[in-house]
Amino acid sequence: MPVDAELQPVLDLLAAMEQPPPMEAGPDAAREGFALLCAAFGPGAQDVTATDITLAGADGPVPGRIYRPAGAAPSTTGAAGLVFLHGGGFVIGSLDTHDALCRDLAAGADITVVSVDYRLAPEHPAPAAAMDAASALDDVVRRAPELGLDPSRLTVGGDSAGGNLAAVTAVAWRDRQRDDPGLAPLRLQVLIYPAVELADEDRFPSMKENAEGYLLTAETMAFFRHHYLSGAVVDAADPLVSPLRTADLAGVAPALVLTAEYDPLRDEGEAYAAALGAAGVEVDLERVEGAIHAFVQMGSTGIGRQAVERICAALRGAVS
Repeated sequence: MPVDAELQPVLDLLAAMEQPPPMEAGPDAAREGFALLCAAFGPGAQDVTATDITLAGADGPVPGRIYRPAGAAPSTTGAAGLVFLHGGGFVIGSLDTHDALCRDLAAGADITVVSVDYRLAPEHPAPAAAMDAASALDDVVRRAPELGLDPSRLTVGGDSAGGNLAAVTAVAWRDRQRDDPGLAPLRLQVLIYPAVELADEDRFPSMKENAEGYLLTAETMAFFRHHYLSGAVVDAADPLVSPLRTADLAGVAPALVLTAEYDPLRDEGEAYAAALGAAGVEVDLERVEGAIHAFVQMGSTGIGRQAVERICAALRGAVS
């Protein structure tokens, strides 16, 4: 089907703007542009309280933000939680770019969302982001009573690069559980058009079929890979970078995987869902027809709202 009618004006606007190639513009310009784009998507649910906090990263503290539904009933055992990892190709994105989405998830799923501002490349190449994500989850579990959370009802999720980090974090938590069976399993991993294969950019047809004209481009993905991997202490095929190459996925958290028809990352996300299923993991995969990358953040569109509702329903079911 064609691109959704409410998404097409976004693509038309971007096509009309004269922008230098990402490699020429550099990370700072990309961060500024992405922040402006995300701000245009709307403010998100307002019946949510948001508080900035500090979380333990792999090499020191990292910023975080905790979202609670307004009027949420207090619980003696703590609230269910989602540890959220924002997208942005490991180079751009922040707490603020995904503030609206986190608000919508907290309100719609009646869940406490903890958003993690992990370190970005090129200042901090791979696997800094992945290590920060795993450390932040550990910190949330450790501090669950202080944060008003129930450590037995936690989930992890993210979009794009954040979906990569959520997948890596779910594997890391599975490994921790194997060493310490007393740890509660994650209830769900929410992978929103995840980038899970950074070692072979030509492995899947969608990277070529959707290379240009759909917001995220193959050229931009090459820009992200370059900055995330330059100076990295692991290579692109390491599962910390490309979770699709994880040898053993058995026992990781059940997954909701959303992909978009007109997204360069479509096929790799679906391949990861297939790999999870082959390992015996419960997987719910949905390809959203007519959608483009980042559409879940576009809460002013019907297709974006429906996707958020879909995620919220999965979260409610997982933590009930």
